[in-house]
Amino acid sequence: MSALGLREFHSFSASGRDFAYLVPSAAIFELDDAASAILARLRQGEMPTTGLIEELSARFPVAELEETLSELIRVRAIRVVGIPEEPMAKQMPPENFPLTTMVLNVTNQCNLSCTYCYEYGEDKIVDTENGKKPKFMSEETARESVEFMLRESGENRVAHLTFFGGETLMNLPVLKSTIQYARRRGAETGKEVDFSLTTNATLLRPDVIEFLAENRVGVTISIDGPKEVQDQFRVFHNGSGSYEIVAPKIAELLRRHRTRPIGARVTLTSHDLDVRKIFRHLTEEIGFAEVGFAPVTTAPNRKYAIAEDGFDNMLEQFRSLAGDFLQAALENRHHGFSNVKDTLEEIHKGVSKPYPCGAGLGLMGVSTDGDVALCHRFAGSDSHKLGTVRDGIDKLVQIGFLEKHHIDDKTDCRQCWARPLCSGGCYHEAYTRYGESAHPNLHYCEWIRGWTDTCLKIYGEIAVRNPRYLEQFDDKVAYETSQVN
Repeated sequence: MSALGLREFHSFSASGRDFAYLVPSAAIFELDDAASAILARLRQGEMPTTGLIEELSARFPVAELEETLSELIRVRAIRVVGIPEEPMAKQMPPENFPLTTMVLNVTNQCNLSCTYCYEYGEDKIVDTENGKKPKFMSEETARESVEFMLRESGENRVAHLTFFGGETLMNLPVLKSTIQYARRRGAETGKEVDFSLTTNATLLRPDVIEFLAENRVGVTISIDGPKEVQDQFRVFHNGSGSYEIVAPKIAELLRRHRTRPIGARVTLTSHDLDVRKIFRHLTEEIGFAEVGFAPVTTAPNRKYAIAEDGFDNMLEQFRSLAGDFLQAALENRHHGFSNVKDTLEEIHKGVSKPYPCGAGLGLMGVSTDGDVALCHRFAGSDSHKLGTVRDGIDKLVQIGFLEKHHIDDKTDCRQCWARPLCSGGCYHEAYTRYGESAHPNLHYCEWIRGWTDTCLKIYGEIAVRNPRYLEQFDDKVAYETSQVN
């Protein structure tokens, strides 16, 4: 007599209905009453099939129970006990996986001195002041980087080039010449090159804004909120705040540059976790179309590090703002909380990631001398170098990195139901916090699980009450990284 038991899934309810998020397939199933009853009973322990049917037959027809059991076995929500299962093979990316996004660090210098900065603060891993790397990328290196990008992008029709720093606009001449060169070479090789950059907005002069608008360059502004928040850590070298400098420049950018949505990227610290206040200021008072939030990357003993209770507070803030997003989605209105939208897209596409992001795979960062690193946050670090734009990628080094950092090799993550979307978390965060990029980011596991559950419930509500909203994700290309920060 066969017995049945549960497989891995996460249950959640939305709009009065029960759902199951299956792990590791990342599929979502709406459960009818019979399926919910079967799973509820099996949560109490394994049970013979006949006994389970007999117990539930007072509530449901036997034929319906048998059909539902077959379907739950088929979708791998439950299993037949005692039947050996072949372990799932470790899914490695194919050889010559194409480069999707190249982040070009055109300078490692900055005109701000943000206290928490991972590149210049206490937790930096590259000496940008006294190290051997040039402070500014040359035009020659930038051109070589473009050629590298076009080669490594394989058969992809679109190559994404993001300019980064330091403060990106401190090397404006190279940025301008590189856009011109990449556009020409892209046309010659049959590719479209999409351009974007991240900036602190201090150098957004009228001529710069005009150039960005004319060339349809996507812009993300690093800004932390209203004046009292921005001026805590995002300061000039003399300690003076930057808000009064950047606010009018951003206003002019938003007025002139309308060819693409302008987004804001916020670093949250222990000093201010009022997410709703920050979001409302940046969207309603300044006018950003999108706002994305990220907790500060830092060692745990820094004064601005977010402690465990801080993550709890941040989660509640996120949930509150996510409620506003849900209401807007149900009414087909735009809402700029990009953290929700990005996660909804991954849920809708059934993303199950062996790696937390595209770093070292579809996303790579290039340092000022042309060394290729895992991503922009590791650019300039010899320990995280994958090759050079001149010589290409060292495939043995890349394969070794991908083998070591695969989710299957992260013991702490193997039994976590949220691993399809998290996969252990940011490599740079892990390196800063634990000294090892392959280490799972255990300090925010509960935060990730809580936030993933929230987004699943929002997805369920939308799927039931306004499913057409989700159609926007059907034909959208899945990027290796949603926002470079």
